[in-house]
Amino acid sequence: MIFGSGRGRSADSETDDAVDDAARRGAGGPIWNDRLGRWAVRSVQILLVVAVGALAIWGLLQVRLLVIAVLIALILAASAAPLISWLRRKGWSPMLAAWTALLGGIIVLGGIITAIVFAVRNQWDALAESATEGFDDLLGWVQELPIPIDQAQIDDARDSIIDFVTSAEFGQTALTGVGRATEFLTGLILMLVVLFFFLKDGDRIWAFFMRPYSGERLERGRRVGRTSVKVLGGYVRGTAIVAFVDAVFIGIGLAILQVPLALPLAVIVFLTAFIPLVGATVAGILAALVALVANGPVVALIVIAIVIVVNQLEGDLLQPVVMAQSLKLHPLVILIALTAGTILGGIAGAVLAVPLTAVGWAIIKVWDGEDPSIDERKELRLRRRRIKELKADSAGGATVA
Repeated sequence: MIFGSGRGRSADSETDDAVDDAARRGAGGPIWNDRLGRWAVRSVQILLVVAVGALAIWGLLQVRLLVIAVLIALILAASAAPLISWLRRKGWSPMLAAWTALLGGIIVLGGIITAIVFAVRNQWDALAESATEGFDDLLGWVQELPIPIDQAQIDDARDSIIDFVTSAEFGQTALTGVGRATEFLTGLILMLVVLFFFLKDGDRIWAFFMRPYSGERLERGRRVGRTSVKVLGGYVRGTAIVAFVDAVFIGIGLAILQVPLALPLAVIVFLTAFIPLVGATVAGILAALVALVANGPVVALIVIAIVIVVNQLEGDLLQPVVMAQSLKLHPLVILIALTAGTILGGIAGAVLAVPLTAVGWAIIKVWDGEDPSIDERKELRLRRRRIKELKADSAGGATVA
């Protein structure tokens, strides 16, 4: 009886499983269970995800001023994180460390910006006039080429560019919500307030968001926080160093070639370096146009060569050292991020798009664990240290012998 009842229960269980499998296979009818049906279900799921993402982006664009202010404050706070940590290790309170970093940054940046404004202000009109004349000379040179382009086509293209640049639509896109002075001041004040709280309580704010989690999720959240701060801070500090080096060397080259307006052009090189790929190209074109007007085509070509050489040396030698792992993105990814950021946020979006994309990629790499490349670099440094120690020991033993 016992064995019989056991066999009966086993048969009933197998029957129930078969019924459940048949029900699952038949759920929705045959139209949803073939290959096309499964693709359709997956496509609907993808469309829903895209729709939710588009709705989120639309919502953020409605408060664009707030979003840009918070993102800029977050990036600046990440760049100042090593200073804040050092001050706290020295026994400073979070309040005093935050005020010191904030006021020190305002004084330094304010002094630099004031010096740049006074240095460029008297030469800006001449720079714009030289660039315009250089563009006209370039158009005249293009007309002499054996290319079927007539003057009417060139004039139409030039008028279209001028109309677009001088239109209100371009101004709104470029200024991104800070076209009016009141909006600019509001965003600046909001950014400074948010920056102060990030400097003072950044770790506590992130710990507050991590309260609902525990175990692996909590550890993942901590990894994401550490990685984001490291990548953002490294990007800002590295970009500033690269921009300064580019501006110095290109400015020295322009001064040696006796190109007028070398200082304003060097300042433009520094500012545009914060927009990867596009910024260096724009600065190089502008410098070449000014040299074309003032010094002729030979000097203009030399200027282009200097810009190319400096950018190549920066990309191959300087950037890997100062940027480290902060920005390991393919140029195509950077270009797509720049385009999307410019469309959504104008100039501010172009500046913020690349570091945010780098952070997103870094978060993906550490989502399920520490970045394996970090362990590989640590192991490589340990091996090099051991080799140096062995060489030192061998040299010492040889000396004693």
